[in-house]
Amino acid sequence: MSQRFVVTPAAGGPVEPGAQSGAAAEPERSGGGSLRPSPRPSPRPSPSPSPSPRPEVLLAGEKVPPGTEAKVAKDDALPILHYCREPSRYGDGTPRENSPFINNTDMERENIYEGKNMALFEEEMDSNPMVSSLLNKLANYTNLSQGVVEHEEDEDSKRKEIKAPRMGTFIGVYLPCLQNILGVILFLRLTWIVGAAGILESFIIVFMCCTCTMLTAISMSAIATNGVVPAGGSYYMISRSLGPEFGGAVGLCFYLGTTFAGAMYILGTIEIFLTYISPNAAIFHSEDTEGENAAMLNNMRVYGTCTLALMAMVVFVGVKYVNKLALVFLACVILSILAIYAGVIKTAFDPPNIPVCLLGNRTLSNRNFDVCAKVQVINNETVTTTHLWELFCNSSMLNATCDDYFYQNNVTEIQGIPGISSGVILKNLWSAYADKGAYVEKKGMPSVPVSDETKISGLPYVLTDIMTYFTMLVGIYFPSVTGIMAGSNRSGDLRDAQKSIPTGTILAIATTSFIYLSCIVLFGACIEGVILRDKFGEALKGNLVIGMLAWPSPWVIVIGSFFSTCGAGLQSLTGAPRLLQAIARDGIVPFLQVFGHGKANGEPTWALLLTALICEIGILIASLDSVAPILSMFFLMCYMFVNLACAVQTLLRTPNWRPRFKFYHWALSFLGMSLCLALMFICSWYYALFAMLIAGCIYKYIEYRGAEKEWGDGIRGLSLNAARYALLRVEHGPPHTKNWRPQVLVMLNLDSEQCVKHPRLLSFTTQLKAGKGLTIVGSVLEGTYLDKHQEAQRAEENIRSLMGVEKTKGFCQLVVSSSLRDGMSHLIQSAGLGGMKHNTVLMAWPESWKQSDNPFSWKNFVDTIRDTTAAQQALLVAKNIDMFPQNQERFREGNIDVWWIVHDGGMLMLLPFLLRQHKVWRKCRMRIFTVAQMDDNSIQMKKDLQMFLYHLRISAEVEVVEMVENDISAFTYEKTLMMEQRSQMLKQMQLSKNEREREAQLIHDRNTAAVARTKAAATPEKVQMTWTKEKLVSEKHKSKDTNVAGFRDIFTLKPNQSNVRRMHTAVKLNGVVLNKSQDAQLVLLNMPGPPKNRQGDENYMEFLEVLTEGLNRVLLVRGGGREVITIYS
Repeated sequence: MSQRFVVTPAAGGPVEPGAQSGAAAEPERSGGGSLRPSPRPSPRPSPSPSPSPRPEVLLAGEKVPPGTEAKVAKDDALPILHYCREPSRYGDGTPRENSPFINNTDMERENIYEGKNMALFEEEMDSNPMVSSLLNKLANYTNLSQGVVEHEEDEDSKRKEIKAPRMGTFIGVYLPCLQNILGVILFLRLTWIVGAAGILESFIIVFMCCTCTMLTAISMSAIATNGVVPAGGSYYMISRSLGPEFGGAVGLCFYLGTTFAGAMYILGTIEIFLTYISPNAAIFHSEDTEGENAAMLNNMRVYGTCTLALMAMVVFVGVKYVNKLALVFLACVILSILAIYAGVIKTAFDPPNIPVCLLGNRTLSNRNFDVCAKVQVINNETVTTTHLWELFCNSSMLNATCDDYFYQNNVTEIQGIPGISSGVILKNLWSAYADKGAYVEKKGMPSVPVSDETKISGLPYVLTDIMTYFTMLVGIYFPSVTGIMAGSNRSGDLRDAQKSIPTGTILAIATTSFIYLSCIVLFGACIEGVILRDKFGEALKGNLVIGMLAWPSPWVIVIGSFFSTCGAGLQSLTGAPRLLQAIARDGIVPFLQVFGHGKANGEPTWALLLTALICEIGILIASLDSVAPILSMFFLMCYMFVNLACAVQTLLRTPNWRPRFKFYHWALSFLGMSLCLALMFICSWYYALFAMLIAGCIYKYIEYRGAEKEWGDGIRGLSLNAARYALLRVEHGPPHTKNWRPQVLVMLNLDSEQCVKHPRLLSFTTQLKAGKGLTIVGSVLEGTYLDKHQEAQRAEENIRSLMGVEKTKGFCQLVVSSSLRDGMSHLIQSAGLGGMKHNTVLMAWPESWKQSDNPFSWKNFVDTIRDTTAAQQALLVAKNIDMFPQNQERFREGNIDVWWIVHDGGMLMLLPFLLRQHKVWRKCRMRIFTVAQMDDNSIQMKKDLQMFLYHLRISAEVEVVEMVENDISAFTYEKTLMMEQRSQMLKQMQLSKNEREREAQLIHDRNTAAVARTKAAATPEKVQMTWTKEKLVSEKHKSKDTNVAGFRDIFTLKPNQSNVRRMHTAVKLNGVVLNKSQDAQLVLLNMPGPPKNRQGDENYMEFLEVLTEGLNRVLLVRGGGREVITIYS
C-alpha cells in the first residue's frame, strides 16, 4: 500500500476537529501598545502536488489514502508588520519601513517546508521566519523617502516601482549641508559683525557657534548610525530617542525655527532687492533718518508679504522644480564665496579705489554729493562744493552759517578697502560697540568736539540703526551655522546613510567653519573699520560692502546672494510643512491631526497654509536683526535635545545602542548640550525662557492629551534606571510615621465577561489617593494560566481602561490561580516590588455572602482578613460600595463620621483627612465619636480627644457617646439563636460535596454538648465495603433516622453565651451609630477581628452585618498594627 505524506503548516498549534479555522485569533498590537485580538484569515484549500512514486513526508502527521487528492491548507499572507498597513495607528505618518524581523508573516505560505530540515520549527514559522528568509528580506530592504522625492514620484505615474536611492556622501549630504549653512547672514551681516565686535570677539562668536554645531553633528551622527533612520530627519531621531513628549515638543520647535528661517530668508531677499538692486522700487519714502527706517520696514512688510505669497504658490504648484533649482542656488553660493576669496587675493597687489568721506572722525553717507571736500579751487578761485556744503550750511556762499562740527573739522578721504597688506587688521582687532543712533567714527582721526551739539536730522552722517553688544551679535549670527540637519533629512535618498550622514555633515561643518573663520580674519585685514560697521553701505553710495571686496564685480555677490537667499526661503517653505505633516501623522498632538492631510499625492496643503501664516508673522516683524534671534532659540533647543538624546542613550548603555559612528562620547554630547543652553541665554534670556515655555507647554499637552506611544526611547530607559535606583534606596523596612500614607492594594471582583463588578471601588481609591503614593489594582481569575491567559489579558485590559476612566493612577496586577482563596493570598504576599509594597488592602463587602451561588464566599473573605492581619497590613472594607459617589459628584454638605471604638494606630483619623482633599468630599465636615463605658469620665475624654486632634492639626467635631450597661434584650437573644439554628440546619442538610464546599461550611460555636451530639448524629459513617442491595437500603434508613434526630435537637438548641454577648455589643453599637450617623455621607467604623477559632467564622459575618445594618455608606477599618499618624513635626 502506497502512502503519501503532505506538509501542512500549522498556525500556532493543532486545531481541534470541528473547530472553525478562522476562529483562531492572533493578538494585534494597537497604537497605544495594548494587544487586541484580530481574526486570522480563514485558510483556503489548494491542491497538493501530483502523486509521486517516492514517499513524501507529512510533517503534520496525517495519512492520505491512495487515490485521494490531498488538500494543503494554506493561510492568506499576513502583513509584514501591522505597522506598515496602518501606520497612522502606530505613530508614523507614512509606511516607512518593511521590517523583515520577527512576527513577519509576509512569506508566501506555498513555501512548503519539504527538504528544509525545519520539521521541529514548522509550527513557529508564522512568527519566526527562517534565517535565509530574513537575510533575503534584509538584502531587498528599502525605505521610502519623505518629502519632495515622494511628490515627484507621485506625479510621475510611469514609474511603478521606487528606484533604489543612489546619492552618495558628496551629492546627498555634503552639498545640501553646505547650501543650508552658507546663507543670508554671510552676505548681509558678517562684515557688520566683524566691525562691531572686532576680529577677536567675532572669532569667539563664530568659534562658539561652530563648536556647538560640530558637537551636535557628532551626537547626530551617533544617533543616525544607530540603525536605519527612515526619512524624517532630526524629528524622527529626537522623538525615537527621547520619546513622544520630547519628540513632539522639540519637533514643533524645530518646525517653528524652520518657518521663521523662511521668514528671515525672505526678508534678506527683500533687503538685497530694495537696498542694493533697485532702491527706487520702494513704495514708502521719508526725508529724515528715523522716518527712513520706518519707511524701510514698511517696504519690507509689503514686498515680503507679496514674495511669501508667490513662494507659497510655487511650493504648492511645483515642488519638484524647487528641488531641481537647488543646484542652481548652490552654484550661486559657491561662486559668490569664490568671488570673495578672489577679491581678497587681488587686494594684496592691486587694492580697489573705493574712497570714503570723513568729517572729522565721522563717516559721511556718500549718496547726496560727489566731491569729498568743503571747498575746491576752480580756475584759481575757491568755491564751495555745492552738494556737501549745502547739506551743512544754509547757503552756498563762503560766509554762510554752517553746522558747528562741520565748521571746526576737516573733511578727509580715506580708502574703504586698503587691502590685505595695509596693516588695517591691527586697528580692527578690538570691538567698537555703539548705542542706537551713534555716529560711525574712525578711531585715531583728529576731531574737534562741539559742546551742546544736537543731532539734526538730514545731515549725511552714517548712524548705527540698533545698539550693538556681544550677546546680541551671537543671536544674529547663529542662524548662519544652522542647516546641519539637511543631510539627515535626506536619509531616505542616500545609498548608505550610516556612512554618508556623519562624513558629509562633519565635512560640511568643517568647510563652512573654515570659510566663516577665514572670512572674519580676511574682512578685518582688508576693509576699513568704519566701512565694516556701515551695515547698509551708505558710505559706499549704497553698495554692498562685501560686494565691493569681491572680484570681478560687485554684482556677482549681489545677484548670487539674492538668488541664494531666495532659494533658501523656498527650501524652508518646502521642508517646514512636511515636518509638520510628519508630526501630525505621528498622532502625538491631537489638535494637529488636520495638518496630516493634504492633496491626493500627499502634498501637505493645510500644513503649507499654516506655515505661510506663521512665516507672515516673521515678515511683519520686518527686521532681519529681530527675526534672527527668534529662530536661533528654536534651533538651539533642537540641537540641545539632539545632544541630550545621545548623552542619555550612551549613559544608559541601552542594549540597542550600537552606533556605527564610534567617535562620540557622552561628555562631548553633554558639553554640546550645555553650550546650546548657554548660547540660548547668551543670545536673549527672555527669548530663551519664552521658547522653553512653549516647549514645556507642548510637552505637558502631549503628556496629558497625546496618544500613548512606545518607541523604545531613552527617556523610558532613563525612567527605568531612575526607578531602579530609587527602589534600591527605599528602605525595605516600614517608613517613618511622618511619611506613612496608605499604599493601597485594591481587590476587584470580575464577572463572567471579565468586567469589573464594582467600578465605584476604583472611584473611591482615586478619591482616597488623589494620585499620590502607590496603588495596585489586583484581581484573581480561577483556573490555570495556560487555559486562561487570553481571558486574563482581556480582564487586564478592562481593568486598565476602567482605571483610565476613573483616573486611578497605579498598576494593574492580575493573578490566575487554581482557587480564588490562593490567588488573593498570593496577591497580598507578593504585590509590589522591594520597598514599594502595599500596606493597605481595600476590598468590597461580599453583599451576597448568604447566597449559595456567590463565587466570593464569606470563607474567602474571612481568610483574606486573616491574611492581611498576618502580613501586618491595614484593611479597608467598603460596604454598599455601589452607593459610594463617583468622581464627578460633589457633596455640598454632610458629615464624615468616625466611630473610634478601639485604637488602631490612627487610621480612622487619617482616612477622612485624606478623603477631604478630594473635591467630592471637600465640603463635608468631619465628626469623631468615641464610646465611654460606665466607669469613664466622658467630659475629660472629650477634652483629651479635642487636645489630641489639635496636636494632630485635624479639625473635627468631637462627641463622646456613653453606652449604659443594660440587660440583654430578647431581640438579641433571638437574633443569636436564629444565627446558630441557621448554621446548624445547613449542616444537617444532605448537600453535594461541591455545595458543601461553597455554602454549608457555615460557622457556629460548638462548645455545647447538644451541638456536639448533633454533629455526631449528622455525619454519615464512611464505610469501605462491597455494596449489596440490602446494605444500601439499611444505610439509607440509618442516615434518615439520624437526620430526624438532628433536626429535633436543633429546635431544643440553646445559644452560646459568648455569641450572645457579641451579638449584644453589635446590636447596641448599631443602635448608637444609627441614632447619630444615619444621615452621614460616610461612616468609618473599627472592624473587629475574626475569631481565633475558625469554627466561629460564619457568626463573625453575622456580627458585622448586624453592626452595619441600616447604614448607607460604611467603611470598616482595621489597622495594620503600627502608628500611622503623629503629633510631632
